[in-house]
Amino acid sequence: MNRHTVERLYHHIRLALVRECERETLLDGEVEADESYFGGKRKGLRGRGAAGKVAVFGLLKRNGRVYTRPLPDVGRSTLWKVIRQKVPRGSTIYTGAFASYDGLITDGYAHIRIDHGKTFAASKRRRINGIENFWGFAKTKLRRYYGVRRSHFFLYWKEMEFRFNHRKENLGLLIEKMLRRRARKLD
Repeated sequence: MNRHTVERLYHHIRLALVRECERETLLDGEVEADESYFGGKRKGLRGRGAAGKVAVFGLLKRNGRVYTRPLPDVGRSTLWKVIRQKVPRGSTIYTGAFASYDGLITDGYAHIRIDHGKTFAASKRRRINGIENFWGFAKTKLRRYYGVRRSHFFLYWKEMEFRFNHRKENLGLLIEKMLRRRARKLD
């Protein structure tokens, strides 16, 4: 099979994964929120605004699913828009000490801030280890692709989200069922 044919097939599978990830339900209850940065040309650049890196915002329902979205910036209005779309008011949101999360409590959320600089050994509840575990999972999986075009980054990213959310299931069977459903809709 031609390499381009295989790439096109994977592209269509990733498009189906994006639709699947976007239609999944709200994250309620206890939710961890964090942002991370991917890509860029030089190693060693860290933190917000590291040159050439793509910001990705993530929400993880404790002991449940993750939802992620690459963003143009990690300003307050951008992050809050995603939170409002995916987390119902009344939920508890655990975040790092980043200022963009300030004021979530006034928007109807219980907000617990974790400052890793002050308390590294977090209690069982006051932590955002779940979403940080996802970042490690995604970075490890993305390394196998040896670079992803910026225009396709979103597709690869949603693949990582899908893999994480269904990590205890047979992904091959799951994707096959999803593609069969999609093919029936096209008939």
